[in-house]
Amino acid sequence: MRRSEALMPRGRMAIVLLVLLVTHASRVPASDGSPEVASEPVSDDRFVVHGQITYVEQQTNAFNAPYRGPNSLSPSNGAETVDATLLLGARLWSGAEVWVTPELDQGFGLDNTLGVAGFPSGAAYKVGAHEPYFRLPRAFLRQTIGTGGGEPESIGDAPNKLGGSRSLDRWVFTAGKFAVTDVFDTNQFAHDPRADFLNWAAIDTGTFDYAADAWGYTLGVAAERYLGSWTYRAGVFDLSDVPNSEALEHGFHEFQMDAEIEKRYRWFGQTGRVLLTVFDSRGRMGRYEDAIALAEATGTTPSTAEVRQYRGRWGAGLSVEQPLSDDVGVFARVGKAQGDVEVYEFTDINRAIAIGTSVKGSAWHRPNDVIGVAAIDNRISGIFKQYLNLGGLGILVGDGKLPHPGDEQILETYYSLAALSWAHITLDYQYLKNPAYNTDRGPASIFAVRLHAQF
Repeated sequence: MRRSEALMPRGRMAIVLLVLLVTHASRVPASDGSPEVASEPVSDDRFVVHGQITYVEQQTNAFNAPYRGPNSLSPSNGAETVDATLLLGARLWSGAEVWVTPELDQGFGLDNTLGVAGFPSGAAYKVGAHEPYFRLPRAFLRQTIGTGGGEPESIGDAPNKLGGSRSLDRWVFTAGKFAVTDVFDTNQFAHDPRADFLNWAAIDTGTFDYAADAWGYTLGVAAERYLGSWTYRAGVFDLSDVPNSEALEHGFHEFQMDAEIEKRYRWFGQTGRVLLTVFDSRGRMGRYEDAIALAEATGTTPSTAEVRQYRGRWGAGLSVEQPLSDDVGVFARVGKAQGDVEVYEFTDINRAIAIGTSVKGSAWHRPNDVIGVAAIDNRISGIFKQYLNLGGLGILVGDGKLPHPGDEQILETYYSLAALSWAHITLDYQYLKNPAYNTDRGPASIFAVRLHAQF
């Protein structure tokens, strides 16, 4: 979709919602919006209300594109998205909280969220609409059970997390509808496209093919065990009915198992974290080799949809986050996933590396501003390259052919300006070398502006 098709409707929606948010924010203490960092003051309120609105506009430059396919990124193309969310939390009984987050969405990602494996906007979903539409991305229950382990710590209210006191050693159980990445593969410097990086392969490990519908949410249960400096996590989640679908599998016959080990440590006087995350998906998936063989036998274009059988697909990722001071932090993610079976939910990456840094603006007397830089390297298997060269399509990529494949390499940088205590304006730039693993296309530049307000 080209920018001119939906700019005015989205602009009007953004202005109306922003006015409503400003009116409410003037009466409500601000929150930092992070699911991991609690805001002050600590509260034992029974009911909590938070809200946010985010507008993102992106534009590609006139990069080299000698040919294109069904899933190609377009030169000189623009798109916008806007979403507005209410986050409603309630304390049910000791340690129990329920959250419901109704949301209005509108807009499209660049080329309907196609053309790049490391897609440049985490604010864009795999579906879009010209008019605002309602969703309920999260509706879940969380139960925390303390088991001792020193003095309890106090936390403040934050979106999707009620404040109060909690034991350092504890069990946490989450059940309902939420995102797998609410619990797994979290990172304080690169995890929130409304506040930090935009690129999919920066905010999550690129190979983490986590269970989700086309908007990124699913049904499932997760258990977490906090013991001293260690945390152990496990979960079972519903896959979509077919890869990259808007609907989840109703009978839970296609599902994913996730596990994670986290170790916290002290370095540079700061608390760092290392996370090892693994997944195993069980569903109807196609092998690239089988799709190619069928296409050669029938004289057609290969498609994994024609050769799907019930099988598994695995992957693992290692994530590190390390604050160097109160104002500077670094992060890194490395991931690998099975390369002979089609990606089911997330994006077309079999091996991924992402490193970056986040710096607050205290040094230039802007302590609430943030600048971030990340470098990303995405790769796919040899059989996947062959499949794409024969005209096959992935979830996001597919230029119709791939005679000269290469690694997809991305550099992203942003500056987030704290215009007010509850509102940020962000300028973002991404440089894409070999978009969709194609050395014949690009390099491409993507410019973005993000407006975000919250309470």
